[in-house]
Amino acid sequence: ILQKPDEETLADTTEATRKALEKLTNAKIAAAMPVRHAEKAAPAQYIRYTPSQQGDAFNSGAKQRVIRMVEAQVDPMEPPKFRINKKIPRGPPSPPAPVLHSPSRKVTVKEQKEWKVPPCISNWKNSKGYTIPLDKRLAADGRGLQQVHINEKFAKMAEALYIADRKAREAVEARAQLEKKLAQKEKEKKEDMLRQMAQRARDERAGIRLPGGGESSDLANPETRERDELRAERHRERARERNIARAAPDKRSKLQRERERDISEQIALGMPAKTHTGGETQFDQRLFNTTKGMDSGYGDDEAYTVYDKPWRESGGLGAHLYRPSKSIDQDAYGADLERIVNTSRFVPDKEFSGTDRSGQNARQGPVQFEKEEDPFGER
Repeated sequence: ILQKPDEETLADTTEATRKALEKLTNAKIAAAMPVRHAEKAAPAQYIRYTPSQQGDAFNSGAKQRVIRMVEAQVDPMEPPKFRINKKIPRGPPSPPAPVLHSPSRKVTVKEQKEWKVPPCISNWKNSKGYTIPLDKRLAADGRGLQQVHINEKFAKMAEALYIADRKAREAVEARAQLEKKLAQKEKEKKEDMLRQMAQRARDERAGIRLPGGGESSDLANPETRERDELRAERHRERARERNIARAAPDKRSKLQRERERDISEQIALGMPAKTHTGGETQFDQRLFNTTKGMDSGYGDDEAYTVYDKPWRESGGLGAHLYRPSKSIDQDAYGADLERIVNTSRFVPDKEFSGTDRSGQNARQGPVQFEKEEDPFGER
C-alpha cells in the first residue's frame, strides 16, 4: 500500500505543475500575438577568464580577466524568422473496439504451403521490366501440377545407341588387329628379302656361283652394265628435277638453259667462274689499300672515279672458261695465215667510177674526226 504524501510535498508538486503549464500557455499565446512585448532580459553573468599564454606581451600583461556576459536585447517588432505554420500530422485515432475471437491454433506446414498463392505472371507483358525467376514462371502456368509422362522409346533409343557404339568399337579394334598383322607380315617379308640379298652378296663375294647363272652373266657383260649405269643416271636426273620443281620451280628452267649453253656463250655473257674457295669469303678488292684510284688521296670534287677499276679481273674469267692455244690459227690456215693478216680489210675490192686512191696515204689506225668550231658558243 502506497503512503499518502504530506501537505508540503503536495504544495511543491502543485506549484511546479502550475509553473510548467503557465510557461507552455504563455509561449503559445505570445506566438499567436502579432505584437509582443519585450521579454525581460536575464541577469548578467560574470565569468573569470584565465588565458593559456601568460606574459607581458599577451593580454596586456594581466593574468586573469573578468568577463560580463549579457543577453542581447530582442526587438519585439521584428517579424518571425522561421515559418511556424507547419502542418502537424494528426494524432492516432482512438483504438478500435476489441473483437472477441476463438483461441488461435498452430498452423501446420501443409496449410502454409496451401495458402501460398503464386502471383499472376504474364508470358507476354512485363511493363516494369522486372527480372522474374524461373520457378515463379513455372508456378504461375501450373506446369508443376501436371504429371510428366516419359515415352518408353527414349530408353530403347539409348540402348540402341549403346549397342551401336560397342559394335563400332569392336569393329575398329578388329580392323586395327588385322592391320597390325598385315604390317607384321610385310615386315617379315621385307626382312626375308633383305636376308636373301645379303646371302647372295656374300656368296658372290666368296665366288660361289649361283644355280641360275643368268644374273651374274648379265652383270659381267659390259653393255648390260653400261645400260644399267645410264638407267640409274637418268633415274637420278628425274628425281633431281622433281625435287627442284617441288622446291624451286623458277630455278628449274634456269638450270636447263645453263646446262645446254655452250662454253662460248658463257664467255660472251661474262658469267662468273664456278670456283671453290674452300670456305673463304670473297671480298671486293677495290675496298683494300691500292696504289691508285680513289685511295691515292683526296681527288677533285668534280672527278667521277667510282668505277675507275673493275671489280673482278677480266682475264681470270676467260682464262678459266676457255683459253685458245697460240698455234690454233696456224693449224687452221697453215701457210695462208701471213697473207690473211696483212690483207687490208677496209679497202673495197671494186672502186667507184671516177675515184683514184693512188695519191692517198694508207691510214694507220682508226678514222680521225675533227671537232667543228661552234660559232654561237652553245657547246
